[in-house]
Amino acid sequence: MNDLLLPVIFVVLALAVVGSLAVLLVRGRRTPPGLYPSSRDADDQPSGGAHGATSIDVLDSPDGVTTDVLVPDDLSGLEETPAVPSLDTVDPVQGRLARLRARLVRSNNALGKGLLALLSRDRIDEDVWDEVEETLLMADLGTEPTMELVDALRERVKVAGSRNPAEVKDMLREELVKLVDASMDRSLATARHADRPAIVMVVGVNGVGKTTTVGKLARVLVADDKDVILGAADTFRAAAAEQLATWGARVGVPTVKSDVDGADPASVAFEAVKAGIDQEVDVVLIDTAGRLQNKVGLMDELGKVKRVVEKQGTVDEVLLVLDATTGQNGLTQARVFAEVVNITGIVLTKLDGTAKGGIVVAIQRSLGVPVKLIGLGEGADDLAPFDAEGFVDALLN
Repeated sequence: MNDLLLPVIFVVLALAVVGSLAVLLVRGRRTPPGLYPSSRDADDQPSGGAHGATSIDVLDSPDGVTTDVLVPDDLSGLEETPAVPSLDTVDPVQGRLARLRARLVRSNNALGKGLLALLSRDRIDEDVWDEVEETLLMADLGTEPTMELVDALRERVKVAGSRNPAEVKDMLREELVKLVDASMDRSLATARHADRPAIVMVVGVNGVGKTTTVGKLARVLVADDKDVILGAADTFRAAAAEQLATWGARVGVPTVKSDVDGADPASVAFEAVKAGIDQEVDVVLIDTAGRLQNKVGLMDELGKVKRVVEKQGTVDEVLLVLDATTGQNGLTQARVFAEVVNITGIVLTKLDGTAKGGIVVAIQRSLGVPVKLIGLGEGADDLAPFDAEGFVDALLN
């Protein structure tokens, strides 16, 4: 009896062992991808990281610091991870200029073509000159510049005695270039100083595209291989700081802003410049508030921002952003801001949305400062340096 019982016991034990191994095997197959028993040698894992995972580089900061992140190939049952935004590729300066000039030719040439048609008539009498004058005034050239241009053209056409369209066009071009004044210094003061960055304040009323212009200008500077910091000192418009930070993030530029609504703009501007000095960047761009409801309040606010910033260094550039479509109203705005701060240059936006190209001359005459940048369109790279001769050529083509 005992001889028969012993083999049975061995069989039962063998079945138990086999069953246990089977259970362990099944559990092992249910182990999630990428998880390994601690006893497994790391050298057994694939070179790309954990099993079923891919190694990628993710941009952590505007300085370009990268971190390796393991992303499992099988994402079932895992929460979705937000995608890390990639940095925009900024068009080079020459590419932007060519595109903007082409757009200007399409949008603003009614002024030039109208003048050429009038001056190419077989007989140029007083009625024609009245029409020329009216065309220039409608283009917001301004009364004084209009009279200068008409008088100069009258004399030249009379002396030349020519009705050749090419000759008339050359005369008109030369006189327009004189008015736009190609001799004005339109360079931006964005060169870094020995001990601090260049400081640029951007001013203008709300609604002219001021914050967007700051973001676009940051892109222009980044394309020129400059390190930039943005200061969101427009703390009264709720979305201004976030809007500016979004622009900065697109090109890898940090933004100094306050999380408190209505924070002191001067304090934010001060911290932005301080950060720029500490991080040894090339340029600090400061966006400011643009409320015009109270002229005295605006003067106090902008004046304070400038004074506080200049405790760390002189403001190198104060750019006034104007909407070209506002015409003569833009001149009124310009004069108000000129009383507040020492404006060094004009940024003229939406120039493609108006046939009133003469506003360039009127603004320069009114303030005595040059138009340095123009915006033509809503695109991220639709901002470029203003070129007087290129502008006139676009009007006449």
